Amino acid sequence: MLRRPVAIVTALVLFGEAVGIFAINAVLATVTENQNMSLAGVDPKAMSTGTWVLGGVSAVLLIGCGLIPLLAGVRDRSPGRFGRIALIGCAVVHGVLGAVTVGLVGWSAFAFMMVVLALLVFTLLSYGPEGRGEDRVGEEAAPAAA
Repeated sequence: MLRRPVAIVTALVLFGEAVGIFAINAVLATVTENQNMSLAGVDPKAMSTGTWVLGGVSAVLLIGCGLIPLLAGVRDRSPGRFGRIALIGCAVVHGVLGAVTVGLVGWSAFAFMMVVLALLVFTLLSYGPEGRGEDRVGEEAAPAAA
């Protein structure tokens, strides 16, 4: 079935995105510090530090979200409640950022964000919640009537 490879690809894409986000924020922080400009009176050092922190936190969150489908793909088991909530949150963020990137960056960035969103949604749907005992058909024999 396709769910294991797609979950692993989703994890690898999220790991790559984490590296990219950190690299972009590193460039922005370096440029902000080197230009020594302030925005509305904010200290340039504070802006540079904030950009570094934002890049690091975003990268850690993306790595954390990437570990969930990686473990699901390796174990071939559905993620738990926390994992599903984290993946849903990651999918929502990718959807919103995809809508924003159309105007700011362009259609290629939008397409990338939608591919990541599709991978996350496919992973969530393919590793859906396990059905209840009475919903499963043909797995176990029904208990004998008394």
